[in-house]
Amino acid sequence: MNGTLQVYDRMADEYVELVAKSPSAELAQFIKDITPPARILDLGCGPGHHAARIAEAGFEVLAVDGSAEMVKRASRHDGVNAVHATFDDIPEFGPVGGIWASFSLLHAPRADLPRHMEALHSICETGGPLFVGMKLGTGEKIDRLGRHYTYCTEDELRTLLVDVGFVPGASRLGSGKGLSGDVEDWITMFAHA
Repeated sequence: MNGTLQVYDRMADEYVELVAKSPSAELAQFIKDITPPARILDLGCGPGHHAARIAEAGFEVLAVDGSAEMVKRASRHDGVNAVHATFDDIPEFGPVGGIWASFSLLHAPRADLPRHMEALHSICETGGPLFVGMKLGTGEKIDRLGRHYTYCTEDELRTLLVDVGFVPGASRLGSGKGLSGDVEDWITMFAHA
């Protein structure tokens, strides 16, 4: 994981430019699904672009990232409380009314995904929404930039969620070019605690 965080620290400006161009229809749906008042966890917030939109919608946002450079950038947004922490710190973030985990948990080792999902379920209030994005596929690999990735099939992601008590909902498949310049398939999925 340290290699992954070092890449994000080193390439923070390039990452900000990449994600600034990617509007999220799923984020609008997520915001509609939150029951106010609510405190929302943006897990792996990156530069805070999604956290800022959630804050603009009137919610309290806790934005968490393992990259110190990303936390600095996320802290610049009004209404965003950005914290430098890792997935192992999840139990300390609750309770929350919803969790936005957009392409962050894909950096966790496969063996750790069940306990991270369980920790997320334990801090999410009953009925609260979860959004998760992962790379689509099987196995694990280190990309050419040095980042660790865990890949999931749709069935595997649904099982991970069900096994800890989430109720999976709509999913979407797609592909896109990431920070490495490679085009890869991905999956996003909504669920409720």
